[in-house]
Amino acid sequence: MDSSYSPIRDPYAGLELQGGKASNTSLDRPKSPLEPPFVSESGEEDVNLNEDDRFPLIPDQKSDGSGISGAVFNLTTSIIGAGIMALPATMKVLGLFPGIVLIVLIGVLSEISVELLVRFSALQNAFSYGDVVQSALGRPAKTLSEICIIINNAGVLVVYLIIMGDVMSGSPHHIGVLDQWLGNGFWDHRRVMILAVVIVFLAPLCALEKIDSLSLTSAASVALAVVFVVASCAIAFVKLIEGRIENPRFGPDFGSKKAMLDLLVVIPIMTNAYVCHFNVQPIYNELDGRSPQKMNQVGRITTVMCIVIYALTAVSGYLLFGDATESDILTNFDRDLGIRYSTALNYLIRVGYILHLVLVFPVVHFSLRQTVDALVFSGWVPLAESRKRLLLLTAVLLVLIYLVSTLIPNIWVAFKFTGATTAVSLGFIFPALIALKLHEKGYDLERGEKILSWLMLVLAVLVGIIGVIGNIYSLNSRTE
Repeated sequence: MDSSYSPIRDPYAGLELQGGKASNTSLDRPKSPLEPPFVSESGEEDVNLNEDDRFPLIPDQKSDGSGISGAVFNLTTSIIGAGIMALPATMKVLGLFPGIVLIVLIGVLSEISVELLVRFSALQNAFSYGDVVQSALGRPAKTLSEICIIINNAGVLVVYLIIMGDVMSGSPHHIGVLDQWLGNGFWDHRRVMILAVVIVFLAPLCALEKIDSLSLTSAASVALAVVFVVASCAIAFVKLIEGRIENPRFGPDFGSKKAMLDLLVVIPIMTNAYVCHFNVQPIYNELDGRSPQKMNQVGRITTVMCIVIYALTAVSGYLLFGDATESDILTNFDRDLGIRYSTALNYLIRVGYILHLVLVFPVVHFSLRQTVDALVFSGWVPLAESRKRLLLLTAVLLVLIYLVSTLIPNIWVAFKFTGATTAVSLGFIFPALIALKLHEKGYDLERGEKILSWLMLVLAVLVGIIGVIGNIYSLNSRTE
């Protein structure tokens, strides 16, 4: 996907300073007082950086990272999770035309913010999302960003467990897969089935130390998401050809108070579906032959894939179920679809996507664990060097996520709150502020980039404010 700003230049050669004077040495470049220095293994600060090593985020080491394909799968997995399940419901609220336009627009803006984040992470030698925030905005902002990552990622993982439980065990209005297969039994209890999945499947995957170790599972998860999209589109196409699709709406519904309130929260929900920024640095750090240009290639391929998958899923899901589309589209696939092999397709779609979420879960959990460790155990030995601490932190996080998942009623409630607060902050507000602040400190920012940064910042703040107001009104209307 084309970006509206020019390729990233070498910050160590010809960087324009505020006084307009160019320099060819790395020591003349602007430096934030909070910029993290390189530290050698002996603990001494290394100020003589090798100028041939462009844009390093971590000290030189033997290359054993992932290629572009592995990075694309990991980043795609960070994006395509439970958010895709809520997109058909957003299409029901917005209508087809505005819904498709927003899916594309938010995807493009998200990719631009990722490229800004990669650019300034490299300039500041930042190891994590919090490091680049600190270098531009200070230590309090870093702490705030880490809290946002924790809330956002924990909320996403809670949603994953809710979806798994609803699909396997059913909900008050829908039949679970296990009920259809085996009849009534202990598997009717969502809490029991979620606990079993956490212990048997999720805990071993979450105990892995490196995100590159998840490349194969990420590839499998993307393949399962594609299977879901292809099956959904095929069913919608068959019913469309047979003339059994209700006429869809092409614009928003302004006919009721509930519809108006849904309009206020639908954009934050769509924004939530694209947030992957917390995993950009870990994926960059493990990228073989890493450079901002290479990471931008990863981001653009990923964004195009996600836009296509999201648009096809949202349109086909809405066409299939119309105004009966649920906030979690998977729960709609417990009924007769009115075509041949309906039962088999229902099982394929639901079970396939549950497996997808199982494989996505550890990728999101990785950045959650890293952020909690950086916030709580700052100054300790790296987490990768302390296997006991890693396992203990993994266990504690899984227990807390499981307990919260037993209290949240549905994914729409979770998404509309995280989307209006942490998602817009991590995906748009912090990257825009980083770019604008470092521009003030002397780092070159093109006119188009500056305009885009201000545009993202203003839109994100407006979306957040409107989303929070919509959420408050929704809560008040339920209590009345």
